[in-house]
Amino acid sequence: MGPALCLASAAFFGAMAVFGKLAYQAGVSPSALLLIRFGLAAVLLALILLVRPELRRRPAPAGRAAGRFRVYGVGLGLGAVGYALQAGLYFSALERMDASLLSLILYTYPVLVTLAAVALGRDRLTPARAAALVVASCGTLLVLLGAGAMSLHPVAAVLAFGSAVTYTVYILVSDTVVHRMQPVPLAALVMTGAAAALGVRALATGGVDLGFEPVGWLWLACMAVVSTVLAMLAFFAGLRRTGPSTASILSTFEPVVTTALAALTLGEMLSPVQLAGGVLVLSSVVVLQIRPTGLAERHHPGRRRADRRHAGRGERLHSVSPAQAAREPEPGRGAVTAGAS
Repeated sequence: MGPALCLASAAFFGAMAVFGKLAYQAGVSPSALLLIRFGLAAVLLALILLVRPELRRRPAPAGRAAGRFRVYGVGLGLGAVGYALQAGLYFSALERMDASLLSLILYTYPVLVTLAAVALGRDRLTPARAAALVVASCGTLLVLLGAGAMSLHPVAAVLAFGSAVTYTVYILVSDTVVHRMQPVPLAALVMTGAAAALGVRALATGGVDLGFEPVGWLWLACMAVVSTVLAMLAFFAGLRRTGPSTASILSTFEPVVTTALAALTLGEMLSPVQLAGGVLVLSSVVVLQIRPTGLAERHHPGRRRADRRHAGRGERLHSVSPAQAAREPEPGRGAVTAGAS
């Protein structure tokens, strides 16, 4: 389920560029787009929690109020600093450079996440993961370079790389709290933090222009529901099961989805180079699923002990449930779990 959720999240995020382009055609400004997107997402997530209170879970054991408030603060900070800042840098760069080149620079973040996770001791750079990273990066490069000639603006390049660095920090910090909160409450905190930060910015700059065409609200709603709420819930759930490196590598599927949807809805044709890049990105997903049998047992020692116990009793062996497997840490993830407890 972990890789499937990460790929679903990438597909939902990949549709955002198409929704955004259609919203711009309806006269929506970047500032209005961000504020309404995050504001609607925060309201939707709050309604989900109101209707389904069982989705809420205490982020720390009873009696540790300081720990609970710290997790709440991290969630709000992820939105106010991580999401809001990353989006601001991204759209500032977009005003000065081509979207294809911007996406290319932004998608250096899987490399940054993997290297940072390894340096922090949160993950291991296994041969399969290193191969998947190289293949996915090369595929993304081909997909984006297949769009044609691109120009580079120095200031825009700095803004774009800053967006990639911000998203890297966002993923690494998210990995320290996804094991302590359910995806829905965490996503609600992130969206609330982002909406609050952008709301303060709008007040400081004189507000946002809402005089766009009515159809613009449709595309904004699509961005809020599909490319924000569903995308974020799937990402947090996938990150919880796979770890930061695998989640970021699988997220390179996003530009492939964006390119394909643009070809279907906006008439932008895929070139042979882009098709080859898409095949490489999908191949990286296959590489990530290859795991030796012995290594799988070492990843889940609890499952191995349970199987032996049942075998000794002469009972039929049965596997651990997905929920139980999701709670078992991967090798190299101990620092993440210990740091959150």
